[in-house]
Amino acid sequence: MVLKKVSAIAVSSMLCAQLALSKTTPSDSLLDTLTSENSIANHIDIQLELIADSIDFVYLEEELGNSPIFEFVPETVEGRLVYLQKTVPLTYNAQVQSYIDVYSTDRYKKHLSRMMGLGQYYFPIYERVFAEQGIPDEIKYLSIVESALNPHAVSRVGATGLWQFMFATARMYDLAIDNYIDERKDPVAASYAAAAYLMDAYNDFGDWLLAIASYNCGKGNILRAIQRSGLSSPDYWAISPYLPRETRNYVPAFIAVTYMLGYHEEHGIMPADSGILTETETVSVQKFVPLSGVAKALEVEEELIKSLNPAYKRGVVNGSPEFPKRLVLPEAAPRTYPALYAVLNTSNTAPSVVNAVNGGDNNNATAAPASAHVTTHRVRKGETLGIIAKRHQVTVQDLRAWNGIKNNTIVPGQRLRVFSPSDNANSSRPSQTISDSYITYRVKKGDTLSGIAKRHRSASVSAIKSDNGLNNSSIKPGMMLKIKVN
Repeated sequence: MVLKKVSAIAVSSMLCAQLALSKTTPSDSLLDTLTSENSIANHIDIQLELIADSIDFVYLEEELGNSPIFEFVPETVEGRLVYLQKTVPLTYNAQVQSYIDVYSTDRYKKHLSRMMGLGQYYFPIYERVFAEQGIPDEIKYLSIVESALNPHAVSRVGATGLWQFMFATARMYDLAIDNYIDERKDPVAASYAAAAYLMDAYNDFGDWLLAIASYNCGKGNILRAIQRSGLSSPDYWAISPYLPRETRNYVPAFIAVTYMLGYHEEHGIMPADSGILTETETVSVQKFVPLSGVAKALEVEEELIKSLNPAYKRGVVNGSPEFPKRLVLPEAAPRTYPALYAVLNTSNTAPSVVNAVNGGDNNNATAAPASAHVTTHRVRKGETLGIIAKRHQVTVQDLRAWNGIKNNTIVPGQRLRVFSPSDNANSSRPSQTISDSYITYRVKKGDTLSGIAKRHRSASVSAIKSDNGLNNSSIKPGMMLKIKVN
């Protein structure tokens, strides 16, 4: 194959020759238009008027019946963004160019090389989740702007994790936060939450750049900017002057990062070694398992296990049969299987102080009785402590004591621990048998309770609603459901 750049005039000549040799006779009107080499060139110019001026033709000579192949090769940033664009509008303007200028410096090129290296681990996770949830693939680069792909990143206002969720928003999108785990730092869970937020925002505004902007400043600021603009259905750039300064910079920075990584080779940017293993496997843990024990069983450093599981705050996986937890492991050598199995299946007693209320560790919570069975209730809109207490056949005072609640205030998304004495003869609730087993299912776009029940033979809509405290059949993508499998 021979690669040659040729001018529009040369292309015109070749097209003219193609017409002359064609067995199909062009229409009279087309022949009247294409009467000379110059008119052909003018015709081509008209057809290409929406393409950047600097886009050249590339002529690929191949042994395919002597038929030339033409391909656009963008040579300016504007042309490259046109070529790169998929679903999200990649607008080119002075603001975008200013960020590209910064990212093109040696200092930032080293930073982007590191991002590409980390992206070899994180981007496949984002891509799987986004494809499943209907989010454009290129939005994965937004995480670079948010956190520089650091799961432990915390902003000055408390936004945390790869996708920088505030506590209240994390709760709203079903991310668990307690003494043992902060799912804002979990790449998979946080990506589902980010996808759910972005889809909600896109459905509200009908524009991906507005959805991205709202991820930075909130939907309320977007709505106020639209009102101030006086426009009925504006795009991001139309309301940009009315947005907070940070957001006015946020979207151009995202477009610039997308451009730089889309054309990284042209800018001399190659992936740097991130030190994160890309070959991993995942197990479901139903007990309290120390990460140190897992590392010892696998004959690796504990820091490696922690780096693959950044959400666990105390070096302990707090799994249970009701709420299994995900544990990411490096590929294990077969000789380590017996030791790993022993660690994952050894019964460990959980510490007595377990709950975090309204975002902070709560050391005033009352420990459970030794014979108690514990469940977790996620507060839903409209619920009160009285309603929850009646449903679980406990007292409001018990709920407050178990969860360290000083008054009767609870918020949607808050998780409450509920203890049920296993030897309580007066309890009318059927006890869970030792043979009961559950799996955790994350709701996908388009799922219904009846559809989920059909996919799990032993499940039913009523059982799923009962096991998960659902008042109705309404579910949304990203929700975690406990499903009984036997």
